[in-house]
Amino acid sequence: MNAADLKSIQQHQRLLKQCELCDDMTGPPVTGEAVVSSIMLVGQAPGFKEIEVHRPFAWTAGKTLFKWFNSIGVDENHFRHSVYMAAVCRCYPGKKQRGGDRLPDKNEINLCSKWLHHEIELLQPRLIIPVGKLAISQFVSFKKLTDVIGQQHQAELIGCQLDIIPLPHPSGVSTWHVTEPGKTLLKKALEKIKKHPAWGDVFNDGF
Repeated sequence: MNAADLKSIQQHQRLLKQCELCDDMTGPPVTGEAVVSSIMLVGQAPGFKEIEVHRPFAWTAGKTLFKWFNSIGVDENHFRHSVYMAAVCRCYPGKKQRGGDRLPDKNEINLCSKWLHHEIELLQPRLIIPVGKLAISQFVSFKKLTDVIGQQHQAELIGCQLDIIPLPHPSGVSTWHVTEPGKTLLKKALEKIKKHPAWGDVFNDGF
């Protein structure tokens, strides 16, 4: 892709950062770097720390996520500069009444979906890596994480043929990815990501 494509991504992010459509969400909207990439990572929604530092996966869950990618040869800095990082919702949903972050509701997901759809349209990615149940459910129908983690799925989105390789959420309160069968399925998913042609192209086959 050329410089004009990067300008389109930068313009998209400028508009996204001005979004105030959801009354119960706390902004400003969080985006990853404006990079032109054939790989997209899609998270759930930022936490309050991500809102403070203005970048996705910047806190505890991010440390675990980047440890996973480091295990297949790509460190955090290289990943952030090379993969387009998006999310189902870009603002912080706030806390639940009994602790933990609130899940975005259907209306909030619908309102924010236009940003994700436009990014897919602009980038035409070959690989999408959705992280966590909410993100995975935007691309693949499933009942349990064991039905989808460790597998590669094909999809057509906005006229774009692409692959989906889901990952579990790297939350510190979840034990799914550190107990069986989740631990083994996570390893299988990471191996599939590493072997995907888009991964090899983006990271020069040397990682």
